[in-house]
Amino acid sequence: MIKNVREMTSGSLIVIGLLLILATVNQAIWIKEQLLAHGTPVSLALAPVDPRSLMQGDYMALDWQLARDIRAVGPALPESGKAVLSLWNKTQGATFVRLDDGKPLAADEIRIDYRLRAGRVRLVTDAYFFQEGRSAAFAKARYGEFRVAPNGQALLVGLQDEHFVRINGEPKR
Repeated sequence: MIKNVREMTSGSLIVIGLLLILATVNQAIWIKEQLLAHGTPVSLALAPVDPRSLMQGDYMALDWQLARDIRAVGPALPESGKAVLSLWNKTQGATFVRLDDGKPLAADEIRIDYRLRAGRVRLVTDAYFFQEGRSAAFAKARYGEFRVAPNGQALLVGLQDEHFVRINGEPKR
C-alpha cells in the first residue's frame, strides 16, 4: 500500500512538473506574440556584415548604430538598462537620445532595453538568419525593424532597406 502511494505521488509530481513547464513555455510564447501584435514599430540603423556559417547556413551579423551610441556615453555603463529613443518619422525611424534616468518620456520617445556583455552593448540580437542563397537581397539592409513594448522589451521582426521597406529575401521569378 505504501509503495503504491509513493509510486502514485512520484507519478503525480512528474505530471505536475510537465504541466508547469508547458505552462511556462506557453506563457513566454504568448508574451512574444502580444509584443509582435501590439508593440510599437521601431526601425534602428544597422551596419551589416554578411558572413557564412558552415553549420548554421547564411546569416548577417548585425552591428546597431544604437549600440555604438550607447557605448559612447562612457565606460561606466550599467550591466543592463534602458535607452531612450526619439521616433523621427512616420516609418518610426529612431535615434538615441539618452540613457533612461526615470524621467517621463516626451510624446515622440520610447524606451528600449540593452545589456552590456564582454564590453559590448547588445540589443535584442546580433545576428539575422535567412535562407541559403538569399544573401544578395539582405545585403541591401540598412535598418532593423523591431516591435517594442512599453517596458522596453524588443523583438527584431525583420530587416529593411534604405526606404524602410521590409526585405523578404524571396528569389526573383
